[in-house]
Order: sequence, then structure tokens, then C-alpha cells
Amino acid sequence: MEKRRFALIGTGNRGTTMWGKELLAGWREHVDLVAIVEKNCLRGERARTMIGSNAPIYEDIDAMLAEVKPDLVIVCTPDHTHDAIVVRALEAGIDVITEKPMTTAVDKIRQIIDAEKRTGRRVDVSFNYRYAPTAARIKELLDSGEIGRVSSVDFHWYLNTKHGADYFRRWHAYTENSGSLFVHKATHHFDLLNWYLDSDPEAVTSFADLQNYGRKGPFRGPRCKLCPHTHECDYFLDLEADPFLDTLYEEPSKIDGYYRDGCVFREDIDIPDTMVVSIRYRNNVHVSYSLNTFQPIEGHHLAFNGTKGRIEIRQYEAQPWEVKKEDEILLIRNFPNGKEAVERIIVPHSAGGHYGGDDRMRNMIFKPDMQDKLHQRAGTRAGAMSVLCGIAALQSSRTGKVVNLADLMPELANDGSPNSRRAE
Repeated sequence: MEKRRFALIGTGNRGTTMWGKELLAGWREHVDLVAIVEKNCLRGERARTMIGSNAPIYEDIDAMLAEVKPDLVIVCTPDHTHDAIVVRALEAGIDVITEKPMTTAVDKIRQIIDAEKRTGRRVDVSFNYRYAPTAARIKELLDSGEIGRVSSVDFHWYLNTKHGADYFRRWHAYTENSGSLFVHKATHHFDLLNWYLDSDPEAVTSFADLQNYGRKGPFRGPRCKLCPHTHECDYFLDLEADPFLDTLYEEPSKIDGYYRDGCVFREDIDIPDTMVVSIRYRNNVHVSYSLNTFQPIEGHHLAFNGTKGRIEIRQYEAQPWEVKKEDEILLIRNFPNGKEAVERIIVPHSAGGHYGGDDRMRNMIFKPDMQDKLHQRAGTRAGAMSVLCGIAALQSSRTGKVVNLADLMPELANDGSPNSRRAE
């Protein structure tokens, strides 16, 4: 079996682990890492050691593409840089896997889609939540018609004070880099909705505010390591206590000035930390969505309301009490007609990131002859629709107006596609 020769572009946490060390450890018979691209040479060297590779390190993407000529590039750089890298790889005749979100702006979406069409190459977007066992089971239930036609969805995501705060320490805290968490984080959630409902978002309205981080903080410092408020700050991050982060970021910060422990109360942070969104879909499903970034719990609540019943789940990912390593899906029927009025469906958690979703996604992409019965593999259209939903939500929160996706990108919203499966 011929291996796919891939280049890893970007060696942050996700690149070094998910698409570096873990990919080689579990899929070595299918892939071979032939190059690493990282502008920070020290971070690149340290990541290469963590990955366990001897691949050459490049600071320049074009030089790598010309010299190495990989079959595939995996893009793990900050969100706003994805488009240029993806387009350059496609134009070099190379397939691409990009971390989510696919990109951050409408013009960048256009450039990626146009390049994919022009070159005939393929872009995969890393929507690993689609592959989580519980998500897959919910999709099966919806597709089977167990609750009839879905009329509305309640979807609420909670980030705890460890995970949520981390976005405000890093480059994600600026709209120009991440598109805000409406794009960076919620792209996962909007994609799940698009996939679950087998439809496209049509109109979006939202409210959002910065209520806890940034200028709302009681004090601030240059960074955690140098902060005079270390002993009174609930969000203090001690990099030295985390050997992985300390090795990958602290000394390399002397080269590029990027500190992994930025102050969560920096006054120039311009993304919201509290968000609510209403979405109307083409198939007339109405969605209520929210994202909160400073809770004592991590996880989500999701409910589908249909003409024949309801599917409901409360998934805990982190919380100050013990829970079983499984999810319970409630299938509640309006008219049981001999069936159980409430069916409790238990889905055990699988090993690996996102309860096994990361492994299943890598299997789908790299192992031959994988069946994609649930249409989990996501391409540029899925990537575009989730980003457009986030862009619309941010715009609505800032203008107070309903935003129609057809006004943002009419050629995609009006392309005749009946659902989000098209072009995957």
C-alpha cells in the first residue's frame, strides 16, 4: 500500500498532537510525514521531537512545496492564515486537510472554493465532532424519522473557566485572527446543526457581549508569568506546571513574541464571551443556540423537537462531580403506539479525543474503502456554511439586524443545493 506523503503546516498543540504524533502513531501504514513548516524554528524543532520524526523543517511554504512535493498538506496555523496556505497548496496540485474553521471571511471562502474547483484537488475540513459516537447515533435517529419532521432545536454549549479562558489568552481573542468565537469555536456547533438537519442556515440574528474577560476584568498584567496579581487572579496559568506547553511555547516566544499565557483581561480583546443566536433554516427548522465561556462545567445540552417526539441529551465533558463514561440519549415519543414512551439510549464513550471522534475521522480520511453512510466527511461547502453562519451571527450582534446568508455569499446560498451534503 502506497503511503500518502504529507506536510504539516503549523506546530501548535493541535498540529503537534492530533496531526503529528497521534497520526503517525496510529496511521503510519497509511501516511508518512515528509516536511514540517513552522516560522518559529525553535518551536518547529521541539514539535518535531515531540512528534518523533526526522522530517525537514521549513520556514517558507513555497520552498517546501517546490522541494518536497507532498501529496497532502495539513493546515494547523491561526485561522486567518488558512486561506492563503490552502490556495497555494491546491495550486501546487496538492490535496489539503485544514483545521476548523476553514477560514474567517467571505472573500477568503471564495478564494478557497474557487481554487478547489479550478485545480480539481480536494479539501477536507476537520469537523471531528461529526464522528463522535453520540453525534453519529443522534444523526441515525434523526434520519430514521423517529421524531418525525424536526421543527426546532435547542442547542447550548458551555465552556468551563479552564477551556473558555484559554481562548482569551491566545491569538483567538482578536476578531481579525479568529473571526471571534462565533467562527472559531461555534463553527463546530453550526456544522453539527447543518449536518444533523441536512439543510442550510438561511437567516441569523444574535446578541453577544464581553461580560467577563478583557476590559471587564478587575486588573491586568503583561502576561501571567510576569503579572503582579498572580496570587489574586483566578485565571492565573502557570506554564512551568505544564511541561508540554512550556516546552512548545515559552522559550520559542523569544523568537516571535507569542506568549501562551497572555492576560485574559487585556483591554484590547475585541471578541464576545457570551453569545446567543437564533437561526432559521431553509427547511424551516428554527434553532436557539448559545455559547458561554466561563462556566464551572463543560459540555452541552441539545434537544430536537419534532412532530412525533423529541430527542434530548445532556453531555458532560468536565464538571465538579463524577459522571459515567457514557452518554444517555432520551428518545421521547408523542404517541408511543405500543413502543416505549421514553427510550433511553446509552452510548459508551470511546477512547481518544472527542470520545473517539478524532480517531474515526482519521480512519475515514486515510483508510481505504471506508463507507461514509452518514455523510460525515466534510468538504469546502460544509466548511463555508458553518463559517458563514458565524460571520452572520457576529454581524447581527454588532448591527442589531437579521442577517441573511444570501446577502453574504449569494452564489453559495443560491446554488441550488438542497442541503449541506452537496460537494462533500
